[in-house]
Amino acid sequence: MRRHRVGTSLYAGVLFVVLGTLAWASGQPFIFPSLGPSAFVLAFHRDGDRTGLVSVVASHLIGGLAGLAAYSLLAGGVSLVADPTAFSTAGLRLVASATLSLVVTSWGMIATDTVHAPACATTLIVSLGLLSTPLQVAVIVVGVAVLVAFHALALSAYHRATEPFRTGPVDG
Repeated sequence: MRRHRVGTSLYAGVLFVVLGTLAWASGQPFIFPSLGPSAFVLAFHRDGDRTGLVSVVASHLIGGLAGLAAYSLLAGGVSLVADPTAFSTAGLRLVASATLSLVVTSWGMIATDTVHAPACATTLIVSLGLLSTPLQVAVIVVGVAVLVAFHALALSAYHRATEPFRTGPVDG
């Protein structure tokens, strides 16, 4: 397990730098809290199959859409940027929005067999009004897609570069 410490940490950072650079260059929120856990999962399980990569994007899409629907339906115009007043209607609306989005996201991921836990954070980010416009949700999904695409390209390049050094059965 020791080999995972440095390699996983550095690789997760590399994955995150790609999105950080995109956020910095575009002025759009291409980095957001649930992206960190996704980068870690990709870095830790580097040799996951393509189905797993599709699941990462699909789950964040489900989370973003569920969060947007819940927020629009229950808490539009309210945002969790400060502690809401105890027993306030705004606080109740945010709690209801967050709860509905988590239920719908969980159901959607299970129903589509695209379970990726960090998407539950994405749905809360959206349903609590932190990134809750259709454009911001689109940026979230594009950001995850870029993260996954870069990861797939990096793995492909790594496998091509190390292929000559892999040992296999010797024909005799």
